[in-house]
Amino acid sequence: MRIAILTSGGDCPGINATIRGVCKTAINHYGIEVIGIHSGFQGLLTKDVEVLTEKSLSGMLNMGGTMLGTSREKPFKKKGVTTDIDKPALIARNFKELGLDCLVCIGGNGTQKTAAKLFDMGLNVVSVPKTIDNDIWGTDISFGFDSAVSIASEAIDRLHSTASSHRRAMVIEVMGHKAGWIALYSGMAGGGDVILIPEIPYDIHRIGETLLARIKKGKPYSIVVVAEGILTDGKKRAGEYIAQQIEYETGIETRETVLGYVQRGGSPTPFDRNLSTRMGGHATELIVEGKFGRMITLKGDAIDSIPLCDVAGKLKLVTEEHDLVVQGRRMGVCFG
Repeated sequence: MRIAILTSGGDCPGINATIRGVCKTAINHYGIEVIGIHSGFQGLLTKDVEVLTEKSLSGMLNMGGTMLGTSREKPFKKKGVTTDIDKPALIARNFKELGLDCLVCIGGNGTQKTAAKLFDMGLNVVSVPKTIDNDIWGTDISFGFDSAVSIASEAIDRLHSTASSHRRAMVIEVMGHKAGWIALYSGMAGGGDVILIPEIPYDIHRIGETLLARIKKGKPYSIVVVAEGILTDGKKRAGEYIAQQIEYETGIETRETVLGYVQRGGSPTPFDRNLSTRMGGHATELIVEGKFGRMITLKGDAIDSIPLCDVAGKLKLVTEEHDLVVQGRRMGVCFG
């Protein structure tokens, strides 16, 4: 057999560990030839490929980013400028010319949607979910999430000392456009007093009352964790907007910190390395068994898979019934 593997969308800790998991299982256990495709679906359009070997994979387990490179090319997206290139047809032709038996796609929600469409065209595809946002439907956790939460939690830990020293409210903005998983998990792990996520509406007056009540209780500083996708005035970043609103409401000196791309870089945590390895290995197992059109999932502690058609176009969002939200409220955390 001959298979290919690509990574698409944003970078994320654990991608290289996943590539390694797929390739070493394929090469060592099954004797399958593996082709690496550079720059995501863009590389599949131009046949920018290389043969991956044991030597290619050396040192990949703990390395951040992606050894294959990535892009945000979406071959099925219709753009304003008319083009003569039928990208899906070109991908299908290149798939055949490269002699591929299956394509492994590692990526987020957009990648899962593209992978589902390629499968509908008749191409053998298996996908692995990748996102620090943890918003891919159908899997409990995606690799990269634990690493991002660890980075954000450490940053919150460090802000406690500065907030305490200056008796300030410290606002920290973390990633999460539509889903607040990083803010929720890092906010709870870091002892956040206010946690704001896109899924739960907030009232700035109530937030101000919460912070003033803390001062009356002898707690001179507060930590506010904010997901970047919460509702604002549309002109400022979430962290800046909330910090300004808090100062206006309360008079408390407030500063904001934006973590940004720091959350996506660096080495994956041991949890993410092992999850990536398991997911990558299971992707190869599906290929050998001829089970295509599926995305690898983690359910509880078990690695499994579900049909790609069940995943495409869906988001996994935080609900107010999530146990961390419920427990946070019981402990006095304000969610807006």
